[in-house]
Amino acid sequence: MNQVFKALSDPTRRRVLELLRERPMNAGELAAPFPVSKATMSAHFAILREADLVASEKIGREIVYRLKLSVLEEAILSLAQAFGVSTEAPAPLKTEKGLPR
Repeated sequence: MNQVFKALSDPTRRRVLELLRERPMNAGELAAPFPVSKATMSAHFAILREADLVASEKIGREIVYRLKLSVLEEAILSLAQAFGVSTEAPAPLKTEKGLPR
């Protein structure tokens, strides 16, 4: 879990994850909005892969990244539980006759 939080601690990596929420993207598409070198973006991608937040697949000469939501959801639940936040769904509201709405 420490790797996940390390990955999420950087604003560039958080923005990459936001972009991947829209759709899978290749490395060039993900790097385009950032004014940093390819080597720097490659290091960010490696940290995201190590944290298991993204999956990468080589297609021809491109590497395509996709978001792995299950790992991100697990990290969020873990953080919520660490702070004592309930992760259970609230009970349905009942009508005056005691029936669920």
